Amino acid sequence: MSAETKPPAGADLLAEIDRLRKERNAVILAHYYQKPEIQDLADFVGDSLELSRKAAATDAEVIAFCGVKFMADTAKILSPEKIVVLPDLDAGCSLEDSCPPEKFKAFREAHPDHIALTYINCSTEVKALSDIIVTSSSAESILAQIPPEQKIIFGPDRHLGGYLSRKFDREMLLWPGVCIVHEAFSETELMKLKAQHPGAPVAAHPECPPAIIDHADYVGSTSGILSFAKTFPGDTLIVATEPHIIHQMQKELPNKTFIGAPGADGNCNCNICPYMALNTLEKLYLALRDLQPRIEIEEGLRLAAKKSLDAMLTMASGTVGKGDLGARS
Repeated sequence: MSAETKPPAGADLLAEIDRLRKERNAVILAHYYQKPEIQDLADFVGDSLELSRKAAATDAEVIAFCGVKFMADTAKILSPEKIVVLPDLDAGCSLEDSCPPEKFKAFREAHPDHIALTYINCSTEVKALSDIIVTSSSAESILAQIPPEQKIIFGPDRHLGGYLSRKFDREMLLWPGVCIVHEAFSETELMKLKAQHPGAPVAAHPECPPAIIDHADYVGSTSGILSFAKTFPGDTLIVATEPHIIHQMQKELPNKTFIGAPGADGNCNCNICPYMALNTLEKLYLALRDLQPRIEIEEGLRLAAKKSLDAMLTMASGTVGKGDLGARS
């Protein structure tokens, strides 16, 4: 790495990021699944959609989104006038990858009497092909408003779709995608952990397979799990989602114990999102310095994708993202 591209080290790096944040009039967003050092310097930490909405409401000229590409794309959809950068353009998502737009388009055309209720973890192109976008926070509220006779395609997460189908006794055509992080949890290892901590509840994300959901005392979005952590009466909680959310729990609730649900090998290493991990302080510095990699979306595509997001926001009636944000002190 040349002197021109090499970022400063240590404390200087943090100072340089803060300097660039001010010079660029930038807001730094960090998803709950980011490394602790990125969460701690972010202006806002939260779930993906509410971060984008929060950034849109600021007067910032630049959004630095420490997350994955579909999240940065959503920020650009909602804030086309702002510059949106993603520290590593290779930070993708297994759910997005599982649902190529051309295949989703063909699937929709094969089922013309179905509407597409699509999880936000998808590409801009798939959002543009959808009728209503949902988040894990808003999916139940929105599904409850769709007439029972209306046929539904749900994608790309078959576990989230299956959870909703079972809870609402609602038949849906499920796209076969999964999140590689939540798919990695082991029921056998979870049962061992529960035996070691009798009475400790389990909080699980609905992207988890049914075998994990069946053992959960609470099922909800990352922000919902964080809220549950604040209110459950015990002192130990087993957390079945990407383990970096535990950093926020420990900061806010230092007197409680949080244990990440294990993978098949008995530890949590396989449950760290490899895409989220691509973002680093060094890459964030370079993104703010160079305003690259930059998210660009063709205007016609952006408007088509925004239509399905707007449908969600209208139907959610203000329930989307409640409690999703924690502001940096």
